[in-house]
Amino acid sequence: MKIGLTGGIGTGKSTVAKLFRAQGWVVVDADQIAKQVVEPHEPAFEAIVTVFGDDIVDEETGALDREKLGRIVFQDQEKRQQLNDIVHPAVRERMTAEAEEAFDYGAEVVVLDIPLLIESDLFHLVDCTVLVYATKEQQLERIIERNGLSEEEAAKRINAQMPIDEKRAKVDDIIDNRRGFEALKTEVEAYVNRIHQELHY
Repeated sequence: MKIGLTGGIGTGKSTVAKLFRAQGWVVVDADQIAKQVVEPHEPAFEAIVTVFGDDIVDEETGALDREKLGRIVFQDQEKRQQLNDIVHPAVRERMTAEAEEAFDYGAEVVVLDIPLLIESDLFHLVDCTVLVYATKEQQLERIIERNGLSEEEAAKRINAQMPIDEKRAKVDDIIDNRRGFEALKTEVEAYVNRIHQELHY
């Protein structure tokens, strides 16, 4: 079974991914893969350089200058779309391949950790979806604490995403992260047990 894990900034999705791993599940992380597919000599790297020019390659490291690229795409929606059109298919392909490999090695459950699963409409990649949920106030509090941002900056980041309650209506399951780590751990264990029961029913 392939499970799509998603959440919002500050809801605790990374913590849940770690807890899934601790339960023996394979977790394939979209953010990590997004970094891998744009490394030098990867097809996506070559495509990005073709589209954006040699200027975006760091002379010392030979890798992409992420800041420079970030500035370009941040200001220009068309350029951002071009970048996404290169990176996203490469990420999806690599995630699917890693999941298949894990199944070949005997994994029963593979979790695809995709922050923008709902926004990018990637439901077709998975069998079911689970959202890590916290209130907007908790998201704000956690981001301020974790990233040292001002309340205004933290609110901006949250508001740039689809509201968490809107996401909640679009997924199959919820893991509630409103009550601290021990309660979260219990939630995750209950979810894992339920999925195993469904698989062996």
